[in-house]
Amino acid sequence: MKIAQAAKQLDLSTATLRYYENIGLIRQIKRDDHGIRNYTVDDLQWIEFIKCMRNAGLSIDALREYTALFFEDDDHTLSSRKNILVNERERLVQKQKEIEETIKRLDFKIESYEDIIHNHEKKLVHQLKTSSN
Repeated sequence: MKIAQAAKQLDLSTATLRYYENIGLIRQIKRDDHGIRNYTVDDLQWIEFIKCMRNAGLSIDALREYTALFFEDDDHTLSSRKNILVNERERLVQKQKEIEETIKRLDFKIESYEDIIHNHEKKLVHQLKTSSN
């Protein structure tokens, strides 16, 4: 599958696919005699994994390290690969806690504005009633 087709199927830009290949997030894609990339089903599955991990917030550095270890295809890297994912998970859990705290603060601020607006509206209604008498 050519790069444009792969990009469309994966909902990524061709520039992103080239970038991921250049920085080592995906292995060098095999090319035909004319130098045109030819993506395999395995390539697409790997890119889908990378896309999922990026969307979840994993860092490019962690994914590069993980990818390098993964493609060594050696059992001695299993523990290192697991540790990368565990560390990234912990980082994301911390980020999630920070986001939850921010949401609580926003909810409080929104509620404060709702109270202010409600009181302002009550005041206006009262003024209208007293001015019409």
